[in-house]
Amino acid sequence: MISRLSIILCSALLLTACGEDENASNAGQESIRGLKTVLVEDQQQTTSRRFPSVLQPVEVTTLSFETAGKLGPVDLSVGQTFNEGDVLAQLDRTALTLQLDAAKATAEQARINAENAASTFERLNTLLERGVTTKAQVDDARASMQATAAQFAQTQKQAESAEENLSKTDLMAPYDGVINSVEVESFANISLGAPVATIYKTDSFEASFSVSYTVSQQLVVGKAVSVRLADNPDIVLPGIVSELGSRADTVSSFPLVISLSETRPELKAGMAIEVSIEFAVPTGNGFLLPLTVLPLDGQLDPDAGPDNPTGTTVFVFDDATSTVMKRDITIGGVRENQLIIVDGLAVGDRVASAGTSFLRDGQKVVLLTDSQ
Repeated sequence: MISRLSIILCSALLLTACGEDENASNAGQESIRGLKTVLVEDQQQTTSRRFPSVLQPVEVTTLSFETAGKLGPVDLSVGQTFNEGDVLAQLDRTALTLQLDAAKATAEQARINAENAASTFERLNTLLERGVTTKAQVDDARASMQATAAQFAQTQKQAESAEENLSKTDLMAPYDGVINSVEVESFANISLGAPVATIYKTDSFEASFSVSYTVSQQLVVGKAVSVRLADNPDIVLPGIVSELGSRADTVSSFPLVISLSETRPELKAGMAIEVSIEFAVPTGNGFLLPLTVLPLDGQLDPDAGPDNPTGTTVFVFDDATSTVMKRDITIGGVRENQLIIVDGLAVGDRVASAGTSFLRDGQKVVLLTDSQ
């Protein structure tokens, strides 16, 4: 009598044999890969080039005192904001007050001397009319009167200057702005006109960078650009080309300056930005495709753009044979991380958009729907 164990073993052997026969029969068949594609239909007439740069204030002002003196405590820091009329730094008023008191005392003494000299001249002149004194004494009195009057006028000006210097001990902000740099330390002695701090307005920024000759030939002053903050890509601000150098600063590199048309409170000098400039597609229009259409071994020039169209290959689905065919294309630029194809494709083509590095020319595929 055949045991149950023998029956189970025989059944297992039969199933294994059947499986091996089935695998052997499928070994000669090629597996068919599912293919995701993107339909060629969107056309663009412009492409964008991006240039890194740094925000700089349009106007930087150097502040200094109009008189020499000793600084008081300086409480300024780079990036600090202030309002028009704020006192940013002060000179010690003690020494300047003493100078003013001394100048006033000197001027008062000169006034007294001038009055006495004028009185003496008038008295001697009267005596000369009576014949009591000589003309030489009158002439000496006149000269003394004129000298003391001139000295009084000079000391008056010195007192006025000392009073004006005392009024210049406060360094006031000429406009709303931000501290760009601090050049002094507390309680230092500074001379007339010595830099104390540099400041800038927050309502006007610009950025500069260099472009190639070909790019410079496509630009004009006033051309619109867009500026994106590197630290906050969600913030995009409009700007214009404000300066365009006609002479290269290095080999085939021409300086370009762009100015922001509007600003935000969070903007600060020194922020990293990316300037995007629109250019016409070389052929007049191009098809917009995602970067995933490129195989990993595809060659893409990082400088590809309207002035430098570059060639590469993609896989296009052939509906008649259900295969993919390798096709040469030309890239004329990039827009928002998408390729602009200017040659090699037509409306209605389906281009492989996933797993492209595992495809080969003429390979059988099954076209997947957008939902698969």
